[in-house]
Amino acid sequence: MADIVDPVEVKKHFDRIGRFRILVLGRSNAGKTTLLQRVCNTTELPEIFNAEGEKVKYLITNSIQRGYHNIEDELIFRSNPGFIFHDSRGFETGSVKELNLMKDFVAERAGTLKLEKRIHAIWFCISLADYERPILAAEEKFFNQCNTGNVPVIAVLTKADTLKLPALNQLMREEGLTMREAKPRVVEFAAEMLRKLRARIESQLSGCKYPPKAYLTMASMNQEGADCVSVLKCTTDALDDVELQKLVISTQQANMVLNIEYSVKQ
Repeated sequence: MADIVDPVEVKKHFDRIGRFRILVLGRSNAGKTTLLQRVCNTTELPEIFNAEGEKVKYLITNSIQRGYHNIEDELIFRSNPGFIFHDSRGFETGSVKELNLMKDFVAERAGTLKLEKRIHAIWFCISLADYERPILAAEEKFFNQCNTGNVPVIAVLTKADTLKLPALNQLMREEGLTMREAKPRVVEFAAEMLRKLRARIESQLSGCKYPPKAYLTMASMNQEGADCVSVLKCTTDALDDVELQKLVISTQQANMVLNIEYSVKQ
């Protein structure tokens, strides 16, 4: 078995490549901020720095997804500074300007020779709370028009747990059950709704020119202590570069499960 990544390994990768940089995309209220907090094991909001490395003074809240910042801004959590996140504006408006700004950012940062500025992965958050319209036209445009090159795009299907309420309503409406009769069937019915919804999303995006490299379903991320091993593992597996795999694992020294699993593979 290979050695588990140690602090010397962490420093080596940080010195050569810099920190692991992720672009996070998706609509407002898609659970982006919560996902990042769980990945970095914190409830605090990130500190924000502009492209010159200066700390941005304006106040951020959970409306961070609504675009009160620049995509060039760097979001860093003090609990895990090994990650640098970039957050784009929401996709609700379908603005050509916003799409072009994001495409330009990806084109520049995916291939830059400045390794410390290069983005390494993209998390595209799709909220399953919007189960009737999980994919908007603006989101399809991204997957049809934005060539991310070697940077993998992972479709993170968030808020899977919110399907329980529509599952309950559907059981009562379509099968004429009372709430007491429907409740024992909710978990199973919601799981079937999730299976069909994920299949629909994958089918829709697979027809795009630049589909996601991987899909991942996340639930209950608003609960303290929620497990993010799956998103980190999925990200690591999606990377083609072994050095980048080591870098993302190095940022998660406390995550022994992921660390050991990667070591076994190596």
